[in-house]
Amino acid sequence: MKKFLLATAACALAAGSASAEDVKLGILLGFTGPIETIAPNMALSSEMAIKEVNASGKAANGWVFSGVRADSTCIDAAAAQAAAERLVTSEGVKGIIGADCSGVTRAVLTNTAIPNGIVMISPSATSPALSDDPDEGLFFRTVPSDAREGVIMADVLAERGVTSIAISYSNSDYGKGQADAIAAAAEAKGIKVTINASHDDGKADYSAEVAALAAAGGDVLVVAGYVDQGGKGIIQAAVDTGAFTTFGLPGGMFGESLTQAIGAPLEGSYGQHPSSDAAGYQTYLDAATANDPTFDGSTNFAPNSYDATAILILAMQAAGSTDPKVYKDKIMEVANGPADGSGEVINPGELGKALELIAAGKPVNYEGATGVTFLENGDVMGRYREYQIKDGKWETVKYR
Repeated sequence: MKKFLLATAACALAAGSASAEDVKLGILLGFTGPIETIAPNMALSSEMAIKEVNASGKAANGWVFSGVRADSTCIDAAAAQAAAERLVTSEGVKGIIGADCSGVTRAVLTNTAIPNGIVMISPSATSPALSDDPDEGLFFRTVPSDAREGVIMADVLAERGVTSIAISYSNSDYGKGQADAIAAAAEAKGIKVTINASHDDGKADYSAEVAALAAAGGDVLVVAGYVDQGGKGIIQAAVDTGAFTTFGLPGGMFGESLTQAIGAPLEGSYGQHPSSDAAGYQTYLDAATANDPTFDGSTNFAPNSYDATAILILAMQAAGSTDPKVYKDKIMEVANGPADGSGEVINPGELGKALELIAAGKPVNYEGATGVTFLENGDVMGRYREYQIKDGKWETVKYR
């Protein structure tokens, strides 16, 4: 993905003068489907950033931002594209936070975002293929690629003395990319992969898939699936048959709905998911609770959603424009800051301050909730929270 050179200030200001006061941002997430228990908190995080900006009153040109939700379904590319088209053509959004799952994200990028020149920042699409997909400088993500998570998971397995694993993965861009990355990294550490087999989401019965996994054997069954769909079904079938007692759970399987559904048989299982121990993470969590006492800001990909939204808005401020073709060239500038380190660090709760600094021509370095720093291709390195399940709770082991 090639990120183009910075636009000139003159061009940015000229484009900014024509901007409308009400600036809509699309929030394209899987409110139905395999991650339907995760998406609402991701959206709330995005809307929290919008609310913070509007409350500051510091946005250029009297801009007032609003979020428009649309359902990607996570797995139905046609439905996701239709939702994205509505956001662009009917709602007139100036950027999209999303999509969420990798397959629909690639479809929307190719068929909607690029043809319409719309910037997308995904808080959760992790397929390694997105690192190299053509994007005309329009696609970024605040979550690291599965290529990195594969290495992290192999480290976690090796440190726990695991010598063999079976892998079951969702038959999707996310699942295959995640499983292949884990398998390659595990084998590089001398861990035998006995089977690496797909499962389809939406099935009522996974006994055949689990029988094949059990026949292959392994110390641990790694499930690279979705927490509210086939991944949960595979685990339930494995528990029901006694095929496996310990499960490796990468990012797509992190969620309270899993422990609520499976219960005690998950005791001792473990894994990792993209998370943060950045300086601003606790500030973000405190702000989330203050914004809504019922809102758990630590939900998978929620902090990444706050950061994606904040970066979009700060890039618009830096460009003096809500035109994606103009502000896309400011995204790395506001997120990474100047190479000499002179940009003022911006954490959650400081978006009004950032808008003021940018308006005054001063550089910023947006760290946010997850310590965002973009690589040249729009990816981030990210950090991972290693966890284990103890007494029905997802306990933090450490950050990697």
